[in-house]
Amino acid sequence: MLHSQHATVKPGEVLFGFLLVAFSLFLFWQSYEIAGFSALSSPGSFPLAASALMVISSCIVAVQNLKLPKQEGAFFSVDIMPKIVAVTLAILLIFSVVLETVGFILTAFVFLVASIRYLHRSSWQRTLLLSTMILVIIYVVFRLIFQVVLPEGIVPEREIMAWFEDLFKSGGTN
Repeated sequence: MLHSQHATVKPGEVLFGFLLVAFSLFLFWQSYEIAGFSALSSPGSFPLAASALMVISSCIVAVQNLKLPKQEGAFFSVDIMPKIVAVTLAILLIFSVVLETVGFILTAFVFLVASIRYLHRSSWQRTLLLSTMILVIIYVVFRLIFQVVLPEGIVPEREIMAWFEDLFKSGGTN
């Protein structure tokens, strides 16, 4: 269904349209910073054209949204962003903010406990068990197998890993 066929505008649609215009303008500026517009074959020409198209289309959508009447009986907190989505996004935001300083292990564990407890409403024992199992699997796959460097934070991960390596090298005789 084309946007022009909508009879009403949903809560948050006007704001989202203008945020999209602002984001498109930012991308256009970043595209121009790549190499300016010196020639059609310059490195920035395709990103510049794509972001210009984004600016134009997002402006059209934002203006069309302003012309439409608001949907009756619709609320942003119910129809667009219910409590469960807002809480989950808040948990993700906190995770991303504290990840670098606290470290992956503690941050991911607290994130998993909070998410599983809130979304699944299971017992504390089950929540802690699932969180621990998931964290161990993620850690083994990404840190040990793929050797992805994860934020260490306050947990002395290198010392713990060195202790385990020494333990296995010496055959557990220490």
